[in-house]
Amino acid sequence: MRCPNCQEQDTKVIDSRLLQDGDTVRRRRKCESCEHRFTTYEKTEQQLPILVKRDGRMETYSREKIKNGLFKASQKRPISATQIDDIIDELEGMMLQSGLKEFPTDRVGPYVISKLYELDHVAYVRFASFYWNFDTVDTFIKDLQNKTVIENQNRV
Repeated sequence: MRCPNCQEQDTKVIDSRLLQDGDTVRRRRKCESCEHRFTTYEKTEQQLPILVKRDGRMETYSREKIKNGLFKASQKRPISATQIDDIIDELEGMMLQSGLKEFPTDRVGPYVISKLYELDHVAYVRFASFYWNFDTVDTFIKDLQNKTVIENQNRV
């Protein structure tokens, strides 16, 4: 591991701890050259399924893309970055547990929408307006009312 202070390659692990989530190891390191101490985190890489769009196109899963959408929907709302990360972590867990190699986006959107509905109704409406892609305000209001009822009945 390269030292962030002097860029030397020769560093030594002086302490390792398993974090509470059980999937991450925290390592304290010391540079043998400049004696700078720093922390690294090691996490197992999991292969998430490919997303299948409504029109049949396939797209690589992007945590950042979902995170950006959630941040936009929750701007100036009482939703923390930790809550957004939790939603994404739960989504990724659901995708991994499915065992599917190809996962439909029409299951991703409703899942995220239902989680936002529990946290903040304004963020829920913002995200839903992007996801459902409406032509007019009237259809947006009508569908929002219908889908809110459906979401409450069919919680993911």
